[in-house]
Amino acid sequence: MSGSLLMLLNLEHLGRIPYAEALRIQQARVAARKANEIPDTLLLLEHPHVYTLGRSARRENLLFTPAKLEEIGAELCETNRGGDVTYHGPGQLVGYPILDLAQHRRDVAWYMRSLEEVLMRAAAGFGVPANRIPGVPGVFVGSDKLAALGVHISRWVTSHGFAFNVNTDLRYFDWIVPCGLRDKGVTSLERLLGRPIPLEDVSARVVERFGEVFELAIPKAEVNS
Repeated sequence: MSGSLLMLLNLEHLGRIPYAEALRIQQARVAARKANEIPDTLLLLEHPHVYTLGRSARRENLLFTPAKLEEIGAELCETNRGGDVTYHGPGQLVGYPILDLAQHRRDVAWYMRSLEEVLMRAAAGFGVPANRIPGVPGVFVGSDKLAALGVHISRWVTSHGFAFNVNTDLRYFDWIVPCGLRDKGVTSLERLLGRPIPLEDVSARVVERFGEVFELAIPKAEVNS
């Protein structure tokens, strides 16, 4: 698309909402995108404590009992995204892109690499050199996962997306095998930098990098916000 007018990226900041509510919103936006009623859209939000099971999830990667789940105040939800089990919670920036890949590139591997590129560039803006690990979706610092990816694509329209650990309480990962990776750890910007980072600062950086990587025009009110 280089050299042509950029398509618009519609942004929705949803705040902290339950997983089921976010799923309903995604489904509505996906239907609207398939009907070409809305442009490409990026939903940015947080979730209350929740563990989600992807299509490849294995129950042995859940290390809690129902009683423990209630004790730590978390939900367990099944979903149609790719991947295994992961955790979402306060202090984590979750992004759900609703993109029509037919307008970009009909290539799932390219889409996944592009999402990783967005998050690596965003991390670099805070002085964190993040990396990929071949064959393992996500963004890492060394062997510790900083951001997880899990997507669903229907008629080339995407849903689900990424979870970027900013000020996440990493203790919640102790009750699962994150993404089924027994030989990998998890980390956050707060742990790496030794201080909490305002979630809105990370959100603004991610939006800018998302526009760059996917060549989408960002509403002016969102630039440098």
